[in-house]
Amino acid sequence: MSSGDPINFTNQFLIAMPGMLDDHFARTVVYMCEHTPKGALGLVINRPINITVKGLFEKVELPLGRQDLQEQPVYFGGPVQTERGFVLHEKIGLEEGPFNSTLRIPGGGLEMTTSRDVLEAISNGSGPRRMLVTLGYSGWSAGQLEEEIGRNGWLTVDADPAIIFDTPVEQRYERALSLLGFDPLMLS
Repeated sequence: MSSGDPINFTNQFLIAMPGMLDDHFARTVVYMCEHTPKGALGLVINRPINITVKGLFEKVELPLGRQDLQEQPVYFGGPVQTERGFVLHEKIGLEEGPFNSTLRIPGGGLEMTTSRDVLEAISNGSGPRRMLVTLGYSGWSAGQLEEEIGRNGWLTVDADPAIIFDTPVEQRYERALSLLGFDPLMLS
């Protein structure tokens, strides 16, 4: 990458610095779905809210037969559009999709879908196997994220889907920090 190329944090974790005081983002890990010169969009992956996937499906009047999802929490994805659902999921095969509104995330094998058809597919037993559902997203305008990183608000590291899908929520922040390869207690 030459110095003239824009920085791209797509498919990275943003890890809130231990001293971050912002109530929305203190001790959060944000999975970056998109980062362009126009701005950035990510989903907080470690802030469960007081609703389960089963409860969400009841609200949108869809049955949920998948036992593995019944008690899975829905997450606070960020402070923007908190009434809107976002499904971060593994890439699905052509026989299961594509969905009406899916963002394919380069480099990570993940996708983020915002259209109801992904919920309908999950309801009827197809759709993605591994997923994380959020209400809301985290957004930055052009240059805002780079400025926050420059002020030492965030650490960045290549994302690991195992932290999103296989790590207990209370361990995701520390596990993401461990990807950096140093002791976070050394941060100021």
